[in-house]
Amino acid sequence: MLDSANLFPDVATNPEVLIGDHANLKPSRFYLIWKRAFDLTGALLLLPIMLIVAAVLIVANRRLNPGPLFYSQKRMGQNCEPFQALKFRTMLSASEITRGAYDELEHDRITPFGKFLRRTRLDELPQIINILRRDMSLIGPRPDYYDHAVVYIDTVHGYRERHRMRPGISGYAQVRHGYIEGIEGVRSKVSADLQYISKASILVDLKITWRTIKVVAGRQGM
Repeated sequence: MLDSANLFPDVATNPEVLIGDHANLKPSRFYLIWKRAFDLTGALLLLPIMLIVAAVLIVANRRLNPGPLFYSQKRMGQNCEPFQALKFRTMLSASEITRGAYDELEHDRITPFGKFLRRTRLDELPQIINILRRDMSLIGPRPDYYDHAVVYIDTVHGYRERHRMRPGISGYAQVRHGYIEGIEGVRSKVSADLQYISKASILVDLKITWRTIKVVAGRQGM
């Protein structure tokens, strides 16, 4: 089970209410400075682990997951700007993405070894490079595939506003809801992300970090 306890029981879940109070969607300057320092510290601590895992995968992939080591995908970042997110590859290579914005994940393309990488969240480690590039943070709204995100902007209220902060490797929506699909899932994710942005603080980030560690330890990734 994910640790789904609500961090913000007294905060509205309706995106219209959250967006209506623009001041609550602008974290303080002090918090943003601390957040960047936290990101850099975490990224530098995780960098040796990423390099060790990469070295192991170079050998293991020859038999268990043939193909490129890394996978790069265009995603929507802060202020709806595109960036290239990095991951260790977990799926069979495809020339293009055919899955629609509200279609189910292509589970048949995930390799057996890729499932292990996803459950342990090891596939996310290369995104520490995105942190060093200022594309992402450790904690924040998870970035979606860019072409899907464009659809969500037009169909899900509040989706644009969730990009006021830098996207994260983990976030409140992930530890609260886990992996979600479909339009109702996206709406739940947006509501959780806007709640997070409205109450973002050092303590909240530390709580989400702890919950993420518990999820990883329980191998509850997708």
